[in-house]
Amino acid sequence: MASKKPVNFRNLRLVDEHQIGLEGRAVAADHQVVKLWLRLLSCSTQIEQEIRSRLRLRFDTTLPRFDYLAQLDRHPEGLRMNVLSKYLMVTGGNVTGLTDQLVGEGFVERVIDEADRRAQFVRLTPAGRKRFLLMAEEHERWLIELFAGFEPAHRSALYELLGRLRVSLVQATDTANAAPNT
Repeated sequence: MASKKPVNFRNLRLVDEHQIGLEGRAVAADHQVVKLWLRLLSCSTQIEQEIRSRLRLRFDTTLPRFDYLAQLDRHPEGLRMNVLSKYLMVTGGNVTGLTDQLVGEGFVERVIDEADRRAQFVRLTPAGRKRFLLMAEEHERWLIELFAGFEPAHRSALYELLGRLRVSLVQATDTANAAPNT
C-alpha cells in the first residue's frame, strides 16, 4: 500500500501549495506514472481553466462553442453532424444543441448534402468565421502568454516527448483492444 506521505514539491519553487491542484493527490510512494499522469492533468486543467475563464470574460462564450467553431474553421466546406461529433468527442445530442444555438446566432448554417439529400452539413457563416477568427487570434495570444515563462527549448522537447507518448498510448490501446477477453 502506498505511503500517505505527500510528495515533495520543492522543485516547483514558485508554486504555492494551494496552486498544486491535482498533483496534490500524489504521495511519495506512488508509482512514477501516477505522478506523471497527475502532473499532466494538472497542467492541462490549469491551462483549460484559464482559457475557459478568458473566453467567458472576453467573448461571453464557452470552450465547447470555441472548439465547435474551430472544427468548422478547419473544414470550410462543412462537416456532417456525426463527423463533427466524433471530432469534438461528444454525443450527437450535444452537437445538435450547440448547432441550434449557433444557427440562431447566425454563426453556423445547415446545408443539405447534395449527394445524400437526407444528410446535412454544418458550416460557418461569414459572420461566424469573422467571430471565430477574432477569438482564435486572442486564444493564440493567451497561449503564448501562458507559455512565455517556459523556455523555447523546453517547449520543443516537451512537444517531442508528448508526441512519443501519444504514439505509445495508441499502440498500448491498440494492443489492449486486440487482446482476447479471458
